[in-house]
Amino acid sequence: MDRRELFVSAAAGAVGLALDPFGRVAHASGGTPSALVTADLESHVVLLNLRGGRIVSRFETAPGPRSIEGIGVNAAIVGHTEIGVVSILELERGLRLRAELEGFEAPRYAAVHPRRAYAYVSDSAREEVVVIHPGDARVLWRARVPGPARHISMSADGRTVWTALGTKAARIAVLDASDPRRPKLVRTFAPPFLAHDVVFAPDGRTVWVTSGEERRIALYGAERSPARILDAGAPPQHVTFARDKAFVASGDDGTVRRHRLNGRLVREARVPVGSYNIAFGFERLVTPSLGRGTIALLDGTGQVAWVRTVARAAHDACVLYGPLGGSS
Repeated sequence: MDRRELFVSAAAGAVGLALDPFGRVAHASGGTPSALVTADLESHVVLLNLRGGRIVSRFETAPGPRSIEGIGVNAAIVGHTEIGVVSILELERGLRLRAELEGFEAPRYAAVHPRRAYAYVSDSAREEVVVIHPGDARVLWRARVPGPARHISMSADGRTVWTALGTKAARIAVLDASDPRRPKLVRTFAPPFLAHDVVFAPDGRTVWVTSGEERRIALYGAERSPARILDAGAPPQHVTFARDKAFVASGDDGTVRRHRLNGRLVREARVPVGSYNIAFGFERLVTPSLGRGTIALLDGTGQVAWVRTVARAAHDACVLYGPLGGSS
C-alpha cells in the first residue's frame, strides 16, 4: 500500500539515493511505471506494466503474501501475515527476492521513512512496531504498543508514527520517531469511532483516520480531537494521497472518492467491488480487488483508465518505477 509520491531527478539525487535502500535510482537509466500486486491465495506477486496493463511476470513468494509497500523507486516490502515472514523484493529487469526476514508472528502493514532507509512494520500478534533496515535485511528495534497494531503511517518529517490498534480499533498509538531507529510509544488516544486506516497527508498538517464500522472519516490536525468529520463510503475505507488530492477507496461500495486535502469531496469513480486498498506513485493510482482479483488503474483526476484481472484474489498493491526486463 504505497502512500508516497517520490520525485527523483538530478536536482534531487541525494534524496533519491537515500530512499533507494540498495543504492540505485532505477529510472536514472530508464524505467517503466509498474504495479506489484499480491496474489495471497496463490502465493505470488504479479508484476504489471502500467503502460497498458500487461502482466509481465508472476513471482513466486513465501505463502500468503498480503500487504505490500513500496520502498524508494524499485523495491517493496511484503507481509506474509499467516506464516510470520516479511519479504523484500527488488525490481531490476524483473523481480528478485532480496531477503526474507523471520521473527514475526503476524506482520500486517509497513510505513517507510521519508528520508532514511528504515521501514516500520506492524505485528498485530506481538503487539509491536518493528523497525527494519531493508538494505541490510535486518531487524533493528521492536517497540511495544498496547494492542494489535495494524494500519500504520509516518509523518512527512519522519518524526511521528501512528498505528491503529486493531481492524476496528478503539485506540490509536502514537510513537515518537525522533530517533528513527528506536521509536517509542508516547501515548494512545480514542478516535470518535472504531478506527481502521490511519494516513498522514503529504502536507504534514493533517492525519486521515477512517472508520472500521461507520461511514465516517476523521481529519486530525495539531489537536488531539479531530478538526473535521467527513461522510464516507461503506467501511472499511483506505486512503492515499497525490499532491493536493486525497483518494479514499470503499471496497464494499466499489468506489474511489477524490477529495481536496481539506476534505471537500470532488468526485466519485466506480471500481470493482472488493477494491479495498489503494496506492499512488509516479503519477499512477491503483486499487486491487480482493474479491474479484482485478486491479484498476486511475489517472491523477480519479477517473478509471482500465481494469485487468490478475489473480483469484488481489489483496494489496504498490507502484514502482524500474526496468521490467523482456519486452514492455
